[in-house]
Amino acid sequence: MTEFLFQSFLGTPVWFWLAFVLMVAALTAFDLGLLHKEDRVMGIGESLKLSAFYISIALAFGAWVWAEKGADLGMKYFTGFFIEKALSIDNIFVISLIFTFFAIPAKYQYRALLWGIIGVIVLRGLMIAAGAALVSEAYWVLYLFAAFLIVTGIKMFFTTESEPDLANNAAIRWISRRMRVTKELHGDRFFVTQPDERTGRMVRAATPLLLALVVINLADLVFAVDSVPAIFAITTDTFVVYTSNIMAVLGLRALYFALSAMIDRFHYLKHALAAVLVFIGSKIFVSDFLLDDDKFPPVASLAVTFGLIATGIGWSLWKTRDTATTR
Repeated sequence: MTEFLFQSFLGTPVWFWLAFVLMVAALTAFDLGLLHKEDRVMGIGESLKLSAFYISIALAFGAWVWAEKGADLGMKYFTGFFIEKALSIDNIFVISLIFTFFAIPAKYQYRALLWGIIGVIVLRGLMIAAGAALVSEAYWVLYLFAAFLIVTGIKMFFTTESEPDLANNAAIRWISRRMRVTKELHGDRFFVTQPDERTGRMVRAATPLLLALVVINLADLVFAVDSVPAIFAITTDTFVVYTSNIMAVLGLRALYFALSAMIDRFHYLKHALAAVLVFIGSKIFVSDFLLDDDKFPPVASLAVTFGLIATGIGWSLWKTRDTATTR
C-alpha cells in the first residue's frame, strides 16, 4: 500500500492526488450536508465570509504545494489560482443571467451551483487530462495555446459585452425536444414524476432547474477554453494545473451571491483579464525564443498577473463608486 501511494501519477505521487481529492470531497460534503441542509437565501455577508474561507483554504493548499514541490511550482500554483479566480467573475455574470432566464429563486440557486461545481470538477479534469496528453506528445501545442490566448485577449479588450441568447440556445432546444420538461419548478428537484397530459400515465420529467444546471456547465466549458490554455501556458505540471484550477472554481458558488449583486461594478476587470491573457501567451514565446536560460522568472509572472488583476478590480470599484453610493 505504501509503495502504491508513493508511485508517480502524471508526475506527482499518488498520495498528493488522493489528499487533494479527499479535501475537495470533504469541503463539498461539509458545504452541502452541514452548512446548507435546507434551501435558503444566502446573504451578502455570509457569502463573503464563506468565500474568504475557501480562499484561505486555497492559499493554505498553495503553501503546501510550495513546501512539497518547491518555490517554482508554488508560485506557478498561485499565478494560476489568481488568474482562474479573476476569470470566474465573468462566469458569475453569465450564471446570473441563466438563473434569471429560468426564473430560479435565490433559495434554490446555491444547491444548483453546488452540483454545477461538481460537474465542473469532472469536466475540467477531462479537459486538463487531454491538454496534458497533447503537450506531453507535442510541445509545440503550447505555442498554439499561447497564440490562442494572445488573440483571445486582444479580442476581449476590443469586443463589447453582450448578453447570451438563451432563448435560442441549442442545448436547451435539444433537451426540450428529447425530454419532458415541466413548466414550473418543483423545489430543488431536478426530476419529478407526474401524470402525462395526454395519457394520464405517471412519467418522469425534468424541471427547469435541470436545464439551468446543464446550461451552466456548458457555459463553463466555453470559459474553460480560455482558462485551461492559460494554466498550461504557466506550467505543464498536471497536478498544479488541475489543483489551481479547481481551487479557484470551488469557492465560486460562495462568491456568486456577493458579486452577482454588484457585478456591474467590475466592468474594467475585463480589460485587465485581457491584458493577463496577452501577457501569459506572450510569455511562452519570450521564454522560448528570447531568454537565454529558457525560463521566465515565476516570481515576475506572479507579480505581473496579480498586479494587473488588482489594478483592474481597484480601477473598476473606483470608477463605479458613485453607482455604489446612490443605491
